[in-house]
Amino acid sequence: MNHIQAGKYKPYPKIEMPNRKWPDNTITHAPKWCSVDLRDGNQALINPMSMEKKLELFTLLLKIGFKEIEVGFPSASKVEFDFLRHLVDNNLIPDDVTIQVLVQAREHLIAKTFESLKGVKKATVHLYNSTSIAQRKIVFKKSKEEIVALALEGIELVKQYEKKHDGEIFLEYSPESFTGTELEFAAQISNAVTKAWGISPNRKVIINLPATVEMATPNIYADQIEWMSEHLDNRENIIISTHTHNDRGTSIAATELALLAGADRVEGTLLSNGERTGNVDIITLALNLTTQGIESNLDFSNVDEVLDVVERCTEIETHVRHPYVGELVYTAFSGSHQDAINKGLAYQKSKEDPFWEVPYLPIDPADVGRTYESVIRINSQSGKGGVAYILEKEAGYQLPKAMHPEIGKIVQAVTDAEGRVLSGEEIVAIFEKTYFDIAEHISLVDFVLSSDNKVSKCRLTYKHNGKEITADGEGNGPIDACKNALMKEYENEFSISSYSEHSCGEKSSATAVAYIEIQTPQTLSCFGVGKDSDIATASIKAMFCAINRAFSD
Repeated sequence: MNHIQAGKYKPYPKIEMPNRKWPDNTITHAPKWCSVDLRDGNQALINPMSMEKKLELFTLLLKIGFKEIEVGFPSASKVEFDFLRHLVDNNLIPDDVTIQVLVQAREHLIAKTFESLKGVKKATVHLYNSTSIAQRKIVFKKSKEEIVALALEGIELVKQYEKKHDGEIFLEYSPESFTGTELEFAAQISNAVTKAWGISPNRKVIINLPATVEMATPNIYADQIEWMSEHLDNRENIIISTHTHNDRGTSIAATELALLAGADRVEGTLLSNGERTGNVDIITLALNLTTQGIESNLDFSNVDEVLDVVERCTEIETHVRHPYVGELVYTAFSGSHQDAINKGLAYQKSKEDPFWEVPYLPIDPADVGRTYESVIRINSQSGKGGVAYILEKEAGYQLPKAMHPEIGKIVQAVTDAEGRVLSGEEIVAIFEKTYFDIAEHISLVDFVLSSDNKVSKCRLTYKHNGKEITADGEGNGPIDACKNALMKEYENEFSISSYSEHSCGEKSSATAVAYIEIQTPQTLSCFGVGKDSDIATASIKAMFCAINRAFSD
């Protein structure tokens, strides 16, 4: 066992808040959303996006419904600068969309940023400088007073360039590495910034409190957000924004708890792209709201299109288990899960109210553009109900419940031998080979049905042991009459224990399908299936199928 050196890691300090309110709160509405895919997401790629890819992703973000989009760091590189200019020069920014640009608190960078913004009607200038203990001590070697002075110098420069800009400028300030900063100092520098900016009801400021590095459990982040909300001056004119990274794998939880704690706005990316383990995934956050009956104000009704564009632009594949959008997240292999989902879907279809209550599916796949075709897939772990579901979805066969174990065992034998998932087409092929393509020791030739005084009569012609036989029988129904005619000479004893039927296909060309279960002295039960345009013929075919399967060599 690898023992970690004592004292190398220390627990994150607890925040003393005996009267914290967020645990009793409920999220009731969506936050303001800001996509940082084109900046934070782009800077974290092995191959940063080209102009064409940036435009494609920008178009997707508009289609989804983002009203705030951080398009880049235009003072950092020519590509970032040129992209913003392309958006402006080609009038690609809708009037109701606010463009956001990131910039450090340095004069030449701020000057370049405002040059890139020329002609933009509404823009958020996102100013930041790092405030954490580690950054102050190790990277910048500056005191708290010097860090505050740096931020205020940046604010004054933004105000100077704002006066020359023909359009609205909004300020966002981030005490970068907030989670590593003392709360008192984070509040101090944020209040100094808003005061210097001249905050007012007509001049609101975004204070972004990033989990630049996720350093503690999500409840700690919620405490930090609530603490800051109570210690920021002019809180009514401040928009508290979150920007969580996923170093501990809890960015979703941290963001949701932060919303409980008073955050108003969320910065994140699609599919969690970003530095290290990535930013918080806005798709998951938005669809989490959807499952709680809250309108997210973002359109994820076609997640496959979103995946297609994002994967192509970022060159990053989406994990098959990624919440809501992964290839397998709506797929059940387990038999018990399949049975519950099958029953749940049938129940959902039968009831009048729309409330979604299908076991194991927290959201209707159709609401994100997925179909039900791959909800249940068959492997060696699958159950009988799953096979029946596939047969009904793929080919319209509505098997009686008593038949499920029989076909389930037959299919499982194939999956055990193959060691892989079987497609719907393969399941149907196994079923039809089992019941329609069988070796016959006895075969139906013809029959004629009649009735007299409520007694059914059947003249049956069949082949057995190379000999064609015709016999008459009577019974309480066509199948009983046919069986009695057959038993005049047929040597194998059996009884009919169950029967069901249904139509398959459109009404004008529907086919009748019949299922008959027989019991024999040698076996507990055996099913036969018959299919024909005539229900009586389908029923008698089903009986002959069951007999051939039960008494085959």
